Amino acid sequence: MTTTQQNAPLLEATTEIAATPQEVWAVITDPRALGGLSDRVLRTHVVGTAPVGLGTGTINVNRRGPLVWPTRAKIVRFESPRDYAFRVKDNGSIWSFLLEPTATGGTTVTHRREAPHGTTKVSRSLQDKVLGGIESFDRELEAGMAVTLQRLKALLERG
Repeated sequence: MTTTQQNAPLLEATTEIAATPQEVWAVITDPRALGGLSDRVLRTHVVGTAPVGLGTGTINVNRRGPLVWPTRAKIVRFESPRDYAFRVKDNGSIWSFLLEPTATGGTTVTHRREAPHGTTKVSRSLQDKVLGGIESFDRELEAGMAVTLQRLKALLERG
């Protein structure tokens, strides 16, 4: 798999949740729970049995309408309770959650998709030819990130 320096836009969604950073961290660092909040990820399987942390691998089952495909990821940042990120091996993107405490005792959560070294040619080709175009697919991903944060907020605030 090769990546290119082609610029891939930073995708981002942010929300404020009435829960502490530690409470938010407990949910976002459980890949199985997090997968259930996404409209794109059907399921996430943790590779191995050790506690989830830096270097943990996952296999994810993703979907878009009738299309289903797997991706492999590895946790690349795990700084409790502030920064959680995983790199998708299949396309080179990094997905992250940044947590900042608010003055009211809640947490501002920023969900990002970065591709600091571009994405793979295979990934871009699939986005272009199968998934409706790169720009359209990126807009869809960003909208899905907002959905994930809405579901995370609902889960933590219904307490």
